[in-house]
Amino acid sequence: MTSVDPPWALLAELSHGCPLHCAYCSNPVELVGRSDELTTAQWAEVFRQAADLGVVQSHLSGGEPLLRRDLPEIVAAADGAGIHTQLVTSGVGLHEKRLAMLIDAGLRSVQLSVQHADRAASELIAGARSFAAKERAARLVREADLPLGLNVVLHRANLDALDDLVELALDWGAERIELANAQFYGWALRNRDALLPGREQIAAARAAVERWRNRLAGRLDLVWVVPDYVDGIAKPCMGGWGALSLTVAPDGTVHPCPAAASLPGLDVPSVKDHSLEWIWHESRTFNLYRGEEWMQDPCRSCELRTKDFGGCRCQAYALTGDATRTDPACRLSPEHAFVRDLVDRPRLPVPVAAPAYAYRKEGS
Repeated sequence: MTSVDPPWALLAELSHGCPLHCAYCSNPVELVGRSDELTTAQWAEVFRQAADLGVVQSHLSGGEPLLRRDLPEIVAAADGAGIHTQLVTSGVGLHEKRLAMLIDAGLRSVQLSVQHADRAASELIAGARSFAAKERAARLVREADLPLGLNVVLHRANLDALDDLVELALDWGAERIELANAQFYGWALRNRDALLPGREQIAAARAAVERWRNRLAGRLDLVWVVPDYVDGIAKPCMGGWGALSLTVAPDGTVHPCPAAASLPGLDVPSVKDHSLEWIWHESRTFNLYRGEEWMQDPCRSCELRTKDFGGCRCQAYALTGDATRTDPACRLSPEHAFVRDLVDRPRLPVPVAAPAYAYRKEGS
């Protein structure tokens, strides 16, 4: 069993319920129902154990965490355990009184999801009217003097609007914008044809990011999450499988990364049956892809194996049916030609109407 340091971060998926229906949704295809969600007391125990394990930061996410009526109590439990909390939200349902309650409970920052800088395009991507709610949420967070970050999942329908998205972040008073190129597993895999950009579009967006970094001179933190399909370079799998963080799903199952629920045969442990300490150090799930023993060639003999850890296990499974394979996004993978051909094939028109997407719905 590989020796491993304690985790420092926890993604707390409080609910899979969500008012949005985003085509790029990163949650599992099979969602956890509201009746199966952990109780307030169970989440409080999760945070207590997480703090004892070494966790110092938690993203309170979903779905939409604001759907939990007990969210202030959950925030207070995390804060009481000494864990810094950030709310990851669509902004829908965030009003002045609710935000004040969360701040009083110990909330430290807010990350707001944004689909596009244009209202109509944003709501087409989200599959729901939500732009006004996002604008209102950003204003309330800044008026409360709480740090605000924006998160944008980039794809073919919004990459050309990168300049407008950065302008939006400045207009809304954000301190940080994360420009995360879409990952194609889970629900997003169903919409890959409609979402996948080509090389020229990625190159133009990358150049725009560099222009903005030079212009802003520290006024706004721009994070560019690389498009691994296009770059041919495998992303490090969460800093290594089970290396830095853990994800607790709404039903209490614990995963090494948010997408790991898509992998078969993991025998995923639950906080209802085991302590977080046992799950992190002893469980088969968290040890399965740690270290290098599980690797096949070319990963096993590659000098990058200690940097990219073989790439994403979930993406390897989504594209090859075998989670132990080299991530096909890597140009050294025997299956990389499949990814390269996807990127280089003629592009379909950018979707301008709802039927172009298979929208995420609760229960689907």
